[in-house]
Amino acid sequence: MPVKLTILCDNSVGRPFGVVGEHGFACFIETENGNVLFDAGQGMGICGNATALGKNLASLRAVAVSHGHYDHTGGLPQVLSHTGPIPVYGHPDIFAQRTWSDGKSTRYIGIPHRMSYLESLGAQFHLSGNPVEIIPGIHLSGEVPRRNDFEKPDANMTLHPRGAKAVCPDPIADDLSLVVDSEKGLILVLGCAHAGMINIFNHVLAVFKRNRIYAVIGGTHLGFAQPDQFARTVEAIDRYGIERMGVSHCTGLEKAAMLHAHLGKRFFFGCVGAELEG
Repeated sequence: MPVKLTILCDNSVGRPFGVVGEHGFACFIETENGNVLFDAGQGMGICGNATALGKNLASLRAVAVSHGHYDHTGGLPQVLSHTGPIPVYGHPDIFAQRTWSDGKSTRYIGIPHRMSYLESLGAQFHLSGNPVEIIPGIHLSGEVPRRNDFEKPDANMTLHPRGAKAVCPDPIADDLSLVVDSEKGLILVLGCAHAGMINIFNHVLAVFKRNRIYAVIGGTHLGFAQPDQFARTVEAIDRYGIERMGVSHCTGLEKAAMLHAHLGKRFFFGCVGAELEG
């Protein structure tokens, strides 16, 4: 049985499925070993979109969290209302206190729910910085080493360590990706790629001892990339032989159009309802 990935939450809607778009991301993965949800969006669309697309949230064996931002975790209570008690995988830092500031205004962007509240709804947290197998064939990448000097963190994102009087830049060390080992090869599902796509590619290939990635789907964070970083990322996509590239969420319309122009038929928009088989 091939695996099947379906985008449940994204900024955009590609076809008239009776679904809604929101700033966020969620991906439903179906395999012969069970179903897994990667991220849960903000919470405005996850349940309705799942129903409209014929994806039963009650069938999930596990939930994985890419990182602790509101637009990837806000929908967890809605998901848990369907699943009941269920393993939830992520990094130990997902509940860090996070803000975004442009120098004029500041707003909270971390998980909008307390850990204890989510546990009361059935979340059974398994938090680790190491690679972990969620179910056979589906893994979390583990914490991604930041090896290069051109995939820089977002300067507007700050962290509020417990007990500290001052804020500090947020490295978003909890940024994890999902890896599906399919019949066609590795499928890499990105939440937001805060660690940098090239850093993520190199880490995943080293962990899984492979030399190519079949497909990449999800948020690429390229919407914030400078020209040099974008050019190097496109080179890496070609170098690693990526056959399918479905971009979502934080890629941005301009960078998505540029990727489409370069990749041609290898490219697709990872909007709500987009599917990938492997």
